[in-house]
Amino acid sequence: MPLVPLLPIFHLLNRKHFDGQLTVGSRSLVAVRWSDGRLRKTAGFYRRGPGIAERQGSEIVLSKPLLEHLPEVATESTLCHEMIHAWIDLVLGLKESHGPNFHARMNFINSSQDRFVVSVRHKFPVPVNGPRWWAVCPSCGGRFPYQRLVRGAACRQCCNNHHGGNWHASCLLEYEPAALKI
Repeated sequence: MPLVPLLPIFHLLNRKHFDGQLTVGSRSLVAVRWSDGRLRKTAGFYRRGPGIAERQGSEIVLSKPLLEHLPEVATESTLCHEMIHAWIDLVLGLKESHGPNFHARMNFINSSQDRFVVSVRHKFPVPVNGPRWWAVCPSCGGRFPYQRLVRGAACRQCCNNHHGGNWHASCLLEYEPAALKI
């Protein structure tokens, strides 16, 4: 399914479930956009701070790779979830993740409509990628999967067994690309 424009959905959900509190006039308090394609493990996020979304200072970003092949209700549910975070932050002025205010608003939204369900954790299919690197301990030969190179990482088991739990250079992991050995 092609990606749908997010701003009309945002305004509709804002009117229905947030009493229009996430806008001032026709201007939204939070920018809404699709990810650039790199957001692959989570369906979306809300963030606020200096330099974010220039005018608004806060934004909701939804995952293009995870949501583009799912029905539109998955986008609506994810957007609504992130809008709850924005509402708690911008309207209530609280710093809360999935606490009591989040649950109260989520339950209110879920009880007031049946088009989609807002949940704390999504159950969308997330592609599983194998490791890009194998870290190999030169002491014990242990192999550990890594997505990226971590400089200075040492084998925990060898450090615990031979060096009283302290990091030691003899346990420094060596990396090899995962394509060589699986």
